[in-house]
Amino acid sequence: MAVDERKIVIWCGAAPNQKALANKLASKYNVAGIVIDEHKKASTPKKISEIVSALIDRVRFRKIYGAWKWLMYNYASGYSEWPNVPMLRVESINNEQAAAFTREINPDLIIVSGTGLVKEPLLSLPASIGIINLHTGLSPYVKGGPNCTNWCIANNEWHLVGNTIMWLNAGIDTGNIITTETIDIRNAVDLQQAHKMVMEHAHDLYLRAVEYLFTNTRPYNSVPQQSVGKGKLYLTKMWTAEKRKLLLQNWDDRKKITIDPVVNTVPLPLEN
Repeated sequence: MAVDERKIVIWCGAAPNQKALANKLASKYNVAGIVIDEHKKASTPKKISEIVSALIDRVRFRKIYGAWKWLMYNYASGYSEWPNVPMLRVESINNEQAAAFTREINPDLIIVSGTGLVKEPLLSLPASIGIINLHTGLSPYVKGGPNCTNWCIANNEWHLVGNTIMWLNAGIDTGNIITTETIDIRNAVDLQQAHKMVMEHAHDLYLRAVEYLFTNTRPYNSVPQQSVGKGKLYLTKMWTAEKRKLLLQNWDDRKKITIDPVVNTVPLPLEN
């Protein structure tokens, strides 16, 4: 039975880790609806040379690709079904149906995770508390993708591995911060466990952020990222074979690394 009857709508991707997060939220709160962004786009035919190159890359960096594949298999095994609540599947989160579905529920809180970039009119949909977003990276230091933890390892920036809960805005991981936390993954036995540690921490931080919002009143934590520090925006096209090679080298040497001084993070207030 839901602890709090205020209504939550989840906007999320279709991956198993998103299904896991939805189930964790529904076990504690009143999830009144879920919009699943299936990220469907028109595919462009690839040349034979591109296919061969991709296959070679998959074999060469199988530890990296395999770690994420294992993580998704792990969540798919643990969470076989979505919560039993009204659900809408859309090709893109910015589909008008998503806006209508959410507007009909009239939620108190909208939770975002793993969707495409959310745009208007969704950004302006009413929610008494607001719209919040999970970034599986430490803002403002590491933004973008395809995977912020992998970027931290490749750059030997172990102190920047972490997660962020923020208020959603029109930018890429640029909203005001509700809370951030770091996590030390150097003692993980392999990349698989490292990614699981980060994702489980992300889910836990999200649940704690929702609890904070539901047990406090305005003004909520809302820290501009520029007041915390500076960082980088990473794009998928920047994730080259050379960076993947550095990741594997640095991962093997992780026990020799001394973590840099603690960076600025944004803790949840003990009380409002």
